[in-house]
Amino acid sequence: MAPITAAYDRLPELKAFDETKAGVKGLADAGIKELPRIFHAPPHLINGSPAAPADDPNFTFPIIDLEGAWGKDPVKRAQIVGEIRDASANWGFFQVVNHGVPARVVDEMKAGAHRFFELDVEQKKEFFGRDMTKEIVTEFSEEILCFADSLFGLLSEALGLSSNHLKELGCAEGVDVAYNYYPPCPQPELTLGATQHTDTAFIAMLVQDHIGGLQVLHRNHWVDVPPMSQGLVVNIGNLLQARVFLICPIRFFLWLNFE
Repeated sequence: MAPITAAYDRLPELKAFDETKAGVKGLADAGIKELPRIFHAPPHLINGSPAAPADDPNFTFPIIDLEGAWGKDPVKRAQIVGEIRDASANWGFFQVVNHGVPARVVDEMKAGAHRFFELDVEQKKEFFGRDMTKEIVTEFSEEILCFADSLFGLLSEALGLSSNHLKELGCAEGVDVAYNYYPPCPQPELTLGATQHTDTAFIAMLVQDHIGGLQVLHRNHWVDVPPMSQGLVVNIGNLLQARVFLICPIRFFLWLNFE
């Protein structure tokens, strides 16, 4: 296949693909053997930073147990705040468990995404741009916002501020939900599911399915984020890293990744 060059005009092909409203699931269902050129990634991205050594404890992704964070034990809360401070400063990511979002709600969100992606193309077009799982998305959003309210309290304390600081700025007043679909690729050596990037939001939150695939860059090495059935991966966005606390409201993102 021809390599990507500066002369390649990707926009018309990308527009035509978008207009099919079939997405990458449509390509997978069609049984393509060659990856369309619009999905080719530049070699410098594919051959960039190496994977982290599997047995090096310096590259163990931080997992924080929130059990007791909102109880009556100030020592336990201070311990959790410290873990969040360290993970945020050194990684910009961490995964939380025992966060209080019901397992049923998380599982139904995953199931709703799978139901949508398994629809045929014509059914997808009917729902394209609209929410086919409104009831569970509404419930999920309410649960996430409730958790975000508590999480922002911990983040505020991790920054040496009062626990209500970020909440009073309105940082947990909005939530956007998006489903991501990553099918098996016929030529994985030519592409990436999502290229290296940072999130411009205040924070982003991610739920992976059992397939996993999410990686974060740490000390110039790519580290796998272990999929956990009820884990929520928190990404410290650009706005929090810059400490721009006067920009409100901040949208709260959650991304679901599927095989």
